[in-house]
Amino acid sequence: MSFSIIVDSCCDLTPEMRADPVFRSIPLTIRVGGRDYIDDQSLDTSLLIYAMDQSQEASSSSCPSPGDYLEAFRQAQGDIYVVTLSALLSGSHNSAWQAKQMFLEEQPDRNVHVFNSCSASAGEVLLAQRVHQLAKSGIPFSQVAAQAEQTVKDSNTLFVLENLDNLKKNGRLTKVQAMLTGALRIKLIMGSTPEGEICKRGQAMSIKQALTKLVDIMAADERHKGKTLYIAQCLCPDRAQQLWELARKSCQFTGVVITATRGLSSYYANSGGVIAAY
Repeated sequence: MSFSIIVDSCCDLTPEMRADPVFRSIPLTIRVGGRDYIDDQSLDTSLLIYAMDQSQEASSSSCPSPGDYLEAFRQAQGDIYVVTLSALLSGSHNSAWQAKQMFLEEQPDRNVHVFNSCSASAGEVLLAQRVHQLAKSGIPFSQVAAQAEQTVKDSNTLFVLENLDNLKKNGRLTKVQAMLTGALRIKLIMGSTPEGEICKRGQAMSIKQALTKLVDIMAADERHKGKTLYIAQCLCPDRAQQLWELARKSCQFTGVVITATRGLSSYYANSGGVIAAY
């Protein structure tokens, strides 16, 4: 049976996934210094980050509209699976859900499932890849949806950022965290709650220490054993490789998928950020 996987552009698809016609990415829009940046394949991530560095004002992002998703559904083949970033971080999930209702009024015999990844970036890639594996195996639509929803519950996302300026500008850190990280140059180890909110998991005085602590958190989590580690990196492929080497020594992952952040993930991660999901 044919199927399509639609993701929002916070899902940092690998080159292989982007080349697969099964996948389609719906772009978010990032506004920096009065200019809109469409998070599609034409976006130069390094130019976006440069613009953010130069801007003293808070930037913003806007999610796809229900109409954007509806048009993608109309063009999709077979069963439709949709992976969005956490519903607590963006309106992308709500837009996809509204589009599903409109689409099923037009084509009531089609199958559409919208996943709230409760994550972002590498966490979305992990889920999209899992959906692909399940759907490709030929099991029924309902089983794909149920098993992939369980993947959401069983997954975890962690990240370390070199530069927290954009999180500070846009209110993603508390005032206390912003003061501490700015004054002491502390590196925060952050993660996601089961519901998809950002939370603090630890702190360190250097990126090297932060990566080590991130790996310690993964090693202590029994859920990682036998899984693939997904890493998204923002203009720091060497750091992503360093994270993987540390994880290989301390954890029981079966493999790794390393990808580059696109526009929205880069907007929050900034240069030097790494996001890990398993």
